[in-house]
Amino acid sequence: MSDNWNWECPYCGKSQVVTRPQSIWRVADLRINGQKEGPLAAEIIAIGCSNTECLKTTIKVSICEATYPSPAVCVIDSDKKPLVDMYLLPFSSAKPQPDYIPEPIREDYYEACKIRDLSPKASATLIRRCLQGMIRDFAGIKKNTLNGEITALKEAITNGTADRSITPESVEAIDHIRTIGNIGAHMEKDINTIIDVEPNEAEVLINVTEMLFDEWYGARHKRAQRLAQVMQIADDKKQQKAIPSPS
Repeated sequence: MSDNWNWECPYCGKSQVVTRPQSIWRVADLRINGQKEGPLAAEIIAIGCSNTECLKTTIKVSICEATYPSPAVCVIDSDKKPLVDMYLLPFSSAKPQPDYIPEPIREDYYEACKIRDLSPKASATLIRRCLQGMIRDFAGIKKNTLNGEITALKEAITNGTADRSITPESVEAIDHIRTIGNIGAHMEKDINTIIDVEPNEAEVLINVTEMLFDEWYGARHKRAQRLAQVMQIADDKKQQKAIPSPS
C-alpha cells in the first residue's frame, strides 16, 4: 500500500488524501494446517477521517488466499477474489436521506446498502423495489408491473406531462436496473443458469439511486423552497405597504 492515496469518507463524503498517520494496515496469519481453503490471511485497513466535523473511523477487513514464502512473510494473492470483503465500520455505506423522501423508499435503500457485500443479488432486488416506489410516489404512475410503469413514464416524458426532474436518461437507467434486479427477483427458466451480481455492480445501482434521489426529490424540494421564499418576500412587502406612513 502506498504512503498516500485519495479517499472519500463514507460518513461525511469529504474527499481527502490519506497519509500514514491517519491509517493502519495489518495482515494477520490465518494458516491452519490441512484446511480445504488452503493458507489464508486477513487484511485489515483502518482509516481515520481528517475532517474536523467528522473524525470517524472506517475499518475494512478482507479474508484472502495467501502464500507464505517464509514463516514471517505473508503474500496475499491479489489475483483471486477475497473470500470475505466487507466493512466493519461503517457497517453500511448508506448516506443519510432527507425526510422529504418517503420512509418506505428510504428503508429499502438503507437495507440495500447494508447487504451490498453480503448479498449483492438481494441488494439489487431491493434497489429495483426502491425505484419502483419512486415511480409510484414521485411520478404518480401505478401499473401491475415495473415494466409497465416504466413504459408509462416514458410516454409521460414524450407527452410533456412528467415532472421536469425526470429525464429520459434517468428512466433508461431505471429500466436497466429493473433487468438487473430481476436476477434476484425471478428464477431463470433454466434453473441451472446462474447469473450473479457482484458487489461493485450493486454499488453502481446504489449510486444511481442516490443520484435520482437528488435529481427527483432534491430538485423538487429546492424548487419548493425557492418559491416559498419568493412568496414570503411578497407577503412581507404587502405588510410593509399596509403600514401607514408616519404623519
